Amino acid sequence: MPASQHRPHLSKTAFVSRVADALVILISSWAGTALHGLAWTDRYVVAGVLAVLIFDLLGQSRRLYHPWRGASPRQYLWPVLVAWVWTGFGLFVLAWIMKSTAHYSRMAIGLWAVFGLLGLMGWRMAGRAFLSSMRAHGHDARRIVIAGTGEHARHLAHVVRSTPAFGLNLTGFFADREADDGREETLPAPLLGDLDALAERAQAGDFDFVYIALPLKAEDRIRRLVTDLSDTPTATYVVADLFVHDLAHSRWTEVGPIPVISVFEAPFTGIEGWIKRLEDLVLSLLILSLTAVPMALIAMAVKLTSPGPVLFGQRRNGLDGREITVWKFRTMQVLEDGDHVFQAVRGDHRVTLLGAFLRRTSLDELPQLFNVLRGDMSIVGPRPHAVAHNQAYRKLIPGYMLRHRVKPGITGWAQIHGWRGETDTIEKMEQRIQFDLWYIRNWSLWLDLSIIARTVSRVIGGGGNAY
Repeated sequence: MPASQHRPHLSKTAFVSRVADALVILISSWAGTALHGLAWTDRYVVAGVLAVLIFDLLGQSRRLYHPWRGASPRQYLWPVLVAWVWTGFGLFVLAWIMKSTAHYSRMAIGLWAVFGLLGLMGWRMAGRAFLSSMRAHGHDARRIVIAGTGEHARHLAHVVRSTPAFGLNLTGFFADREADDGREETLPAPLLGDLDALAERAQAGDFDFVYIALPLKAEDRIRRLVTDLSDTPTATYVVADLFVHDLAHSRWTEVGPIPVISVFEAPFTGIEGWIKRLEDLVLSLLILSLTAVPMALIAMAVKLTSPGPVLFGQRRNGLDGREITVWKFRTMQVLEDGDHVFQAVRGDHRVTLLGAFLRRTSLDELPQLFNVLRGDMSIVGPRPHAVAHNQAYRKLIPGYMLRHRVKPGITGWAQIHGWRGETDTIEKMEQRIQFDLWYIRNWSLWLDLSIIARTVSRVIGGGGNAY
């Protein structure tokens, strides 16, 4: 099959996706009114049609109708949530301008919002599962070749061959000896020729996708190859040799007409940032309402059992590395916050008797809910380290400061996996940082809620490594 023949297929897929979205939106609108015992009158039909149009426009901007072969669920479901939320906002603005909000049932609209989101996500998940199953059995497969035989070319080949659900069949490699230094005998697929032969075979339509995975030192060769392949019907992708998979939320953007790739960017921008902040405000107020009395009792107990203030504020680094003061119930006989801060260890003589209990149960962290309300911290995020520790570890661990691209949290992904408390070796801190960076790359509202639930479970079951 010539490579150009898969283009109509993509157009058909986009058309089917648009029709499916329109049906889901209209059917969920009808279901919302029907379940509330209302007739699906003209005003609801008009709202449904407007929702279809708005969602379609937003879907285009969020690349909903582009091929998502090989993408993770978060990559293809998150844009659906964003587009649906903005669709609802757009409908509300239109209704407000036309002074017609009172003509709609809030319950019916709420049901429509829930059913619509579940339907839009549900059919995509079902469709993807069906296509993945078909592709795993050889249907709807695409023939690919890789330009290059180096480390990241081989890594790409491993991912493709170990994930048949992608529907990508690796035909082979192309490489010049002077452009790459990979060993032919260890390749997972045959070496089909040099890079000049690649352009000729692509022009003949021998494969569907070309992935250029040459090292950056072959910049001139990459440029020539891209130019040669631009005259072929084959879809071409450049695999950036930037170790982007180790960075947080890398994505393409533009500076005027110039495309650039962001590799050090905060994930909580736009609506994601609003959702994260709303989550923090709602949860912190809820937890404070439930813990107000216990916090007052803890404060009295701290004051009565040892000399010193009830609260201890320590300088730590927050979002973008800015210095913040993090509050805790005092658990030690000292207030260390200088250039050298020593972590608590098992049997630490500085820890009071009450302090040991508070640290073991994490109750000493409750005052940080006020940090969350102020906007210095989040409920969930990488735990903030003392300024002195940051200055030391940033020189020892590559990528350490990437964790400061988000607000620090009271609890986090690393903590529920046992990486809390003392880090007496560099390896322990490296493991904690890897968990923090994984959280940043994979954040979702549901992930935060699961971390909070597991934190509560761990606190009830014991404090783990906190001394």
